Amino acid sequence: EHAVLEQLMVKAGRTVSKAALSSAIFDFETDADPSAIEIYVHRLRKKIEGSRVQIATLRGLGYLLRDAG
Repeated sequence: EHAVLEQLMVKAGRTVSKAALSSAIFDFETDADPSAIEIYVHRLRKKIEGSRVQIATLRGLGYLLRDAG
């Protein structure tokens, strides 16, 4: 989860694809479940609920960390 949040924060305000998150988090030797990123994002959304930021899903494009306001 920390690595996903870090990638979203580094690119705050810009779309980050699921593939980009996956390649930044998992190495080539790791056989990661394709839904792992979705699970991490779901958990992060719960943890940052009520804060000044939110993680938006841009269908077919990826995820975006943006102001909740």
